[in-house]
Amino acid sequence: MSENEMNYTPDLYTLVDDEGNEQTFEMLDAMEYNGETYYALTPYPEDLDNDGEVVILKKVIENDEEIMVSIEDDDEYEEVGNKFMERIEDMFEFDDEESQD
Repeated sequence: MSENEMNYTPDLYTLVDDEGNEQTFEMLDAMEYNGETYYALTPYPEDLDNDGEVVILKKVIENDEEIMVSIEDDDEYEEVGNKFMERIEDMFEFDDEESQD
């Protein structure tokens, strides 16, 4: 294990849904796009058995407080999701040829 892997501390956020349920997420990436701020997060269960789900949220200001909200517009969600997938693939340098072997 490299020194960077040993020193890695994930950015964790506990979010509360509309029903008051709390869930912890790890921040994968954040970006500015079309004048808005978006976040890509993945659920962070304590047993680390995650299926790779990615949640994309948008920053809004309500009552002078920054909050993360779901993207209601399907086209906006798809466009932003595609941008994040490109960025995440670049960060982790996925190689399609390896997955085909």
